[in-house]
Amino acid sequence: MSALRQILLERIALEGPLSVADYMGCCLMHPEHGVYTARDPLGAAGDFTTAPEISQMFGELVGLALAHAWMDQGRPAAFTLAELGPGRGTLMVDILRAGRRVPGFCEAAKVVLVETSPLLRARQREALAGQGALWVETVEALPQAPLWLVANEFFDALPVRQFQRAGEGWCELRIGMQAGALVRGLAGAAPVPALAHRLADTRDGDIVEIAPALPGIAGAIGQRIEAHGGAALLVDYGDWRSLGDTLQALRRHEPVDPLTSPGEADLTAHVDFEAIAAAVPCAHSRLTPQGVFLERLGITARAQQLAQGLSGAELENHIAAHRRLTHPKEMGTLFKVLGLMPRNAPPIPGLDT
Repeated sequence: MSALRQILLERIALEGPLSVADYMGCCLMHPEHGVYTARDPLGAAGDFTTAPEISQMFGELVGLALAHAWMDQGRPAAFTLAELGPGRGTLMVDILRAGRRVPGFCEAAKVVLVETSPLLRARQREALAGQGALWVETVEALPQAPLWLVANEFFDALPVRQFQRAGEGWCELRIGMQAGALVRGLAGAAPVPALAHRLADTRDGDIVEIAPALPGIAGAIGQRIEAHGGAALLVDYGDWRSLGDTLQALRRHEPVDPLTSPGEADLTAHVDFEAIAAAVPCAHSRLTPQGVFLERLGITARAQQLAQGLSGAELENHIAAHRRLTHPKEMGTLFKVLGLMPRNAPPIPGLDT
């Protein structure tokens, strides 16, 4: 039995069943045994691979989109260039490399990374050595200044509570124990004011998820953008509105039951982009598939450029990376992009308002 499983069973014995959000939060961020605190979950040796690790093209195009939005908003002389959950720092490295093509962009940028994991902070410091980057633990700690921000596969890791429709009320799904094993169960039905609007589009038995931390995080980003200018690109898998049990676990790149390997598998849930849009006091774009977003920014032309001089396995890997990022049967449709910008600001390149 893993150390974290034992900790969870003891906690349940003392406190009773846990919400799914409490379970997720413990599995991901336990100080000693959490997925993001005890080891590096990224890459071939970890549990999952993100778009920046697949190809430099992703970060380069994100960087150019942000730089173009910076120009569209009058080239502010000083701004925060932030990333939420920066992984190994690969995406920010690619953003800065592309941003150097735009005169003044990197010179005006102060890089700030929102990261709570000491292990991942160390990886990011190595990748961004010499960039003068700063680290903070919360979005609320970002400066009150113009903000250009990217969050790639960040919101999917926010713990979610799950509720099952029961008449005019909702039963919360909870994690308990039985015969020494972690098991799922349901609490009694009760009204949930935050889900009152979902009574119109759900039926008995339907499951809806809420990420309690999402409104505060999204609101803090939107407040800075509306008050000071800026733009945000939020890239994740999910859809406009949450429906169904989307909690999933990946261990060594293979799906597993979320309850079988606490602390040893990455846990995520699909992002409810409507909830983000509702929480921000600024404008937002239409929700756009990642493949469409990248094609609008010219990923195919960039892929052809990078392919020159490649051959054999390197060329095959490059072609596969382009397909994985953009094809509808790969990440192209599952992953979506939502842009945030001030009211009356031009749309961010690659996105429609």
